[in-house]
Amino acid sequence: MTYRLLMLAMVVSLACPSASAAIGSRIWATGGVSTIEGSAGGGLVPWALLGSYASDQEWGGTLALSRAETDDYSLSVTGAGLNWNNRVELTLARQSLDLDALVFALKDGFDLEQDELNQDIIGAKVRLVGDVLYSPWGQWSAGVQYKRQRDFTVPEAIGARDDSGTDVLLSASKLFFAAVFNRNLLVNGTARATKANQGGLLGFGGDRNNGYEVMAEASVGVFVNRQWLVGAEYRQKPDNLNFASEDDWWDLFVAWVPDRRMAVTVALINLGDIATLDDQQGLYLSLQGSF
Repeated sequence: MTYRLLMLAMVVSLACPSASAAIGSRIWATGGVSTIEGSAGGGLVPWALLGSYASDQEWGGTLALSRAETDDYSLSVTGAGLNWNNRVELTLARQSLDLDALVFALKDGFDLEQDELNQDIIGAKVRLVGDVLYSPWGQWSAGVQYKRQRDFTVPEAIGARDDSGTDVLLSASKLFFAAVFNRNLLVNGTARATKANQGGLLGFGGDRNNGYEVMAEASVGVFVNRQWLVGAEYRQKPDNLNFASEDDWWDLFVAWVPDRRMAVTVALINLGDIATLDDQQGLYLSLQGSF
């Protein structure tokens, strides 16, 4: 039902002839796309940018549907964001992770009947200083993401300590004009204080480590033109569970922004080993509408 409502809202937004007149005054593609956690950024890494095209004294918002398919897992994400005056971003996201392959792999050691994990994420991001286009040191933003599992059975069984946790983030983004073969270059760095296992989908903390650690995340993208952005992302991960080591994530992405009201992102993702299932590689697809 949530997917249908979000899709309906996107279609109405994109089809409305007057939508482009009220969509905001920021420059094309400066709102990024929606991450798997709902905030503005790439697919895996949040950026200092705030979602939508709202500038000073404007409101804006985003709706997003995302899907990641790897060898043994599938992740669906619905998200929505609100931007106030290009100063504060508020986001909501629901993640649903299919567990059929994991439950089958663990059937001899665990009594598990759950075949899906659902996590809710409430996020807030504040632009602290700067502008991604014109400030010498780019744009800086700070944010928090409160995450909560809706069913803790599987994470608890593999050693997670808590069903909820809060990530604290500091991001910096800068666009360099005509930097690569006369094309614009976007660079982002994010520091994340977290104790989330697999982004929180497998709970928080564990029997190996139950404290916060600061993880590094980075993104780089080249604007082929104003409608196409190609790039890569890297996300460092903590390693809290004796049950299974946790690998870092990375992706190669292409974002297409055919209209100020819509963005489509396709990525090749590599999530490493997840909960004893090896070498999780696959595809990621995201559709975002802005209003």
